[in-house]
Amino acid sequence: MRKVMTMFRRFLMTVLFVLAFMTTFFAVSGVEAQDISSWAKERDLSLKQLMLTFKSLPEEKVEKTSLSAAEQIKNKPKSLEDAFDWSRYPKQKVTATGYTAGAESTGKQPHHPDYGITYSGVKVKRDLYSTVAADPSVFPIGTILFIPDYGYGVVADTGSAIKGNRLDLYYETVEDVYKEWGKKTLDVYVIKKGNGTITEKDLLKLNENKSMQVFRQKYKMAKE
Repeated sequence: MRKVMTMFRRFLMTVLFVLAFMTTFFAVSGVEAQDISSWAKERDLSLKQLMLTFKSLPEEKVEKTSLSAAEQIKNKPKSLEDAFDWSRYPKQKVTATGYTAGAESTGKQPHHPDYGITYSGVKVKRDLYSTVAADPSVFPIGTILFIPDYGYGVVADTGSAIKGNRLDLYYETVEDVYKEWGKKTLDVYVIKKGNGTITEKDLLKLNENKSMQVFRQKYKMAKE
């Protein structure tokens, strides 16, 4: 019973202290209880309005730091097949096969003095402008062709089996011939008709054309 009375007295003293503090605060500051109540209501309202304002703001979009697959495809350089209007050039249907400088195609071994040397005198080359073999009566030496899926072909060689509308496209290895070409019948486009000659300087100039370098690596097979 004594403990209960002690606790009651402490509670009563606390209440009296709070009342005395509030009375002193109102007397010193001149603020009334009604003002505090109004301020509390206004503060609560302001907080609610602030929260509503934040909710109404649009969410910031996260910027992408990498291109999507679709964007990468979109921004990729065009292939030669898509980059130019080939229809403005005369076309001719041919049957095209592949050949190498080796014995399997030319009968010459690497130690032969004419190994890798074409009929025109230039070295075989697989590049943006590659050396190809044709019948000179159809495509004179020096003729520049565009061959879809192969690139530019410069007629620099001939062959005993290359007669009429036939082409032999140069590749560095037999594996490349089978893997990348095989045998196809297709339309090729005559970009420029040759005059019967082609030189190493002519071929180098074609392959070093600055405006064509964006396409070159797709066709250049030789390791640098």
